[in-house]
Amino acid sequence: MDKDMQGGVPEAAAGGTTVGSTTAQSRSEDEESAGGKDIKRTATQAFSGGVPKRRSSSRSIKRKKFDDELVESSLAKSSSRVKGPPLIEPTRCSGSEPSSGEKKKVSKSSSTLAAPLTMVVTPPPMTKRVKKSKQPLQITKDLGRWKPADDLLLINAVLQTTDLTSVHLGVKFSCRFTLREIQERWYALLYDPVISKLAWQAMRQLHPEAIASIQSKALFSQAEEALLAKISSNSQPKQEVFQELLNKHPGVFYPSRTPKSLMLHWQLLKQYYLLEDQSVQPLPKGDQVLNFSDAEQLVDEAKLKDSRDEVLEHELMISDRHQKREIRQLEQELPRWQVLVDSITGMNSPDFDNQTLAALRGRMVRYLMRSREITLGRATKDKQIDVDLSLEGPAWKISRKQGIIKLKNNGDFFIANEGRRPFYIDGRPVLSGNKWKLNNNSVVEIAGLRFVFLINQELISLIKAEAAKMSQQ
Repeated sequence: MDKDMQGGVPEAAAGGTTVGSTTAQSRSEDEESAGGKDIKRTATQAFSGGVPKRRSSSRSIKRKKFDDELVESSLAKSSSRVKGPPLIEPTRCSGSEPSSGEKKKVSKSSSTLAAPLTMVVTPPPMTKRVKKSKQPLQITKDLGRWKPADDLLLINAVLQTTDLTSVHLGVKFSCRFTLREIQERWYALLYDPVISKLAWQAMRQLHPEAIASIQSKALFSQAEEALLAKISSNSQPKQEVFQELLNKHPGVFYPSRTPKSLMLHWQLLKQYYLLEDQSVQPLPKGDQVLNFSDAEQLVDEAKLKDSRDEVLEHELMISDRHQKREIRQLEQELPRWQVLVDSITGMNSPDFDNQTLAALRGRMVRYLMRSREITLGRATKDKQIDVDLSLEGPAWKISRKQGIIKLKNNGDFFIANEGRRPFYIDGRPVLSGNKWKLNNNSVVEIAGLRFVFLINQELISLIKAEAAKMSQQ
């Protein structure tokens, strides 16, 4: 029994160990399966986290989806968007190092899923499509300024003169072009196939009359001017002479030349002394320069033609007669108008009688001085004065007794200020209590009212003579 007991104990122990080992092994397998499931969950979570959110519909009525539909739709979208297997990079979490048991679990789970605890999904870079910008065709600047007529003028002028400077000075285009612009246009017509083709097509569409008028404006070449310069300046050639010249030299002259155009150009050459038998005389130097007055004296008036126009002279004579008649009528009506003007302005010369010593004339009223002493002022009900200035105009600033005009024995007139306000004699102020001598045509200004003091010179001279006799006695 002891043996049996002894033998049973190790067996039990061994059985216990085997049972313990089996239980431990089953636990480790459960943990491994649980760990594998956790790893799968983290992988799916990390995988689904890298995919952008699903866009939902904007409709008002929505059908609810089940959980499996949501998972399947998200997986389908993620698989369709991410092309190829995702790149999974293992990273170690920060912290303490894993234990040996954890290392064993990770090594066993790596056989089922080779993924770390944390994963980062890096999708492949998306290649952006860059649209190729279409470069517009470079169009020549100022292409629209040059008209087909300008191009034809330019071509004809260059063929005639072979000088772009002469073309710039002698040809009148539709608008003002500089010499540089003309050069650039000529080179473009020669060497630019696009511009030359467009210009040629536009010139071909011109009307025949427009082409004829443009060709008639072509400049004269040196050979043409040389033939025209041979004609004498003293002669008076007609169009037949120029027609013969055209017939003799058809290859020299431009095809559009006419006898009339040749005659006009010959006259211009003669005017500017460019013919062969003409020479430009130098200007005289020093005092020999002839001015306009000297040339006018040298003109013989007898040689001048005196062309008389009888009709014009007759019309001038009639108009002169009418003007003289109107002047006579105005002279006769002048006294009538003078009376009317004097009655309004009061500027007529006063007719003094034997009793009037002087007169104080205003714009509306004339006051006569017939005594040796008179008073000036503003008349009221209580007080009467000789000269009421209120009859001339507004006198509310004038005192009741503003002043006194007095004639002395020697024939002099004096005015004394008796009022509160000053008045003016010929622009000079006379204050209250002062007096001033009055002369003939003296201007008296009292409170804005102006008067002219006029003296009867004849009567005053008699008074002075009597005073002198009295003094002698």
